[in-house]
Amino acid sequence: MKKHSFLGLAALLSACQTLQPAAKTSLDGEVFYLQRIALPPAATLSVSLQDVSLMDAPAVTLAEQKGPVKGQVPLPFHLSYDPAQVKPGHRYSVSARIEVDGKLMFITTEHHAVQLDGSDPQPLKIRVDAVR
Repeated sequence: MKKHSFLGLAALLSACQTLQPAAKTSLDGEVFYLQRIALPPAATLSVSLQDVSLMDAPAVTLAEQKGPVKGQVPLPFHLSYDPAQVKPGHRYSVSARIEVDGKLMFITTEHHAVQLDGSDPQPLKIRVDAVR
């Protein structure tokens, strides 16, 4: 009887191990701009990690951080993503935008490619440019 209880417990424990969430990987960085102006208190920052492999389709977002700006530039960000979503041969990019009261103030204008293989320099430096 004890042997059956032990086998049942072992099966239950192994089932619990397979239900654990996948480990997350992250990218850390800073968003900055060159203009010498302060951001208003109502500014919000959005940073996203996207799969930009397909030319004629919208990018697929793997991770995103959105929220009010705390302080002034450089603005730190942390993107946690599931490495199981990273596909060999695909291209990935990080983009950022700063809005004030829903109006776009700054946005990335250059492609910021990332490899997602552990070779990306951290912290990433993402420049945004003023929208005219």
